[in-house]
Amino acid sequence: MHIYWWLVHLSTDAGKELTEKIGLVYQINVAPKKLGFEEVTCFVDLKKGEVTKVDATFSFKDDDFVKVATGKMNPKIAFISGAMKIKGSLSAAQKFTPDIFPKPSKL
Repeated sequence: MHIYWWLVHLSTDAGKELTEKIGLVYQINVAPKKLGFEEVTCFVDLKKGEVTKVDATFSFKDDDFVKVATGKMNPKIAFISGAMKIKGSLSAAQKFTPDIFPKPSKL
């Protein structure tokens, strides 16, 4: 699944800056084809602590996660169209923007 490259990015200096800026914990559920089936769950701690409480949970299909992460789909459009489901704090969810993801590199 495509979420792992983002988790690696969070261990870099740029990722550490995000941790200081965002200060939230997200749960990301990514499914290969259909939401709720065969999902991979990752916890993204942008709070610098032990994950005891999730501020917002996002569910995506793999392809839609990539579109949001690369800026090809606006998170608001993803939510409105049903490509992204949100549970939890809406104010925390609003900080979930494409700028928290690493920029795609050209290989």
